[in-house]
Amino acid sequence: MTNPAVPGSFPPAPGPPPLSPGGPGSANLADILERVLDKGVVIAGDIRINLLDIELLTIKVRLLVASVDKAKEMGIDWWEHDPSLSSGARPRELAEENERLRERVAALERAREEAP
Repeated sequence: MTNPAVPGSFPPAPGPPPLSPGGPGSANLADILERVLDKGVVIAGDIRINLLDIELLTIKVRLLVASVDKAKEMGIDWWEHDPSLSSGARPRELAEENERLRERVAALERAREEAP
């Protein structure tokens, strides 16, 4: 059986709704990171050190945070051609150099055999 409400009392006021990971207005770190990498973020700034109106040092900072796909869309792909960063470029270069050296050794051996 339920107790009747006490005259002159009100039910407790509802508190704020519980935070839910998928609720409106809430975003977790993974969602934010996905948006940043999908759209790309550019951070730019200049640091200048002057002494009596003489410029001593200027540092220009340009930072791009984006996914690899987004960077390629923007025409940025320097990591593909850098041998220290690209796993495919270095072995190919080594194989070509190895082939050139083998041809050179073979030519030197032929020249040595033909010499009197």
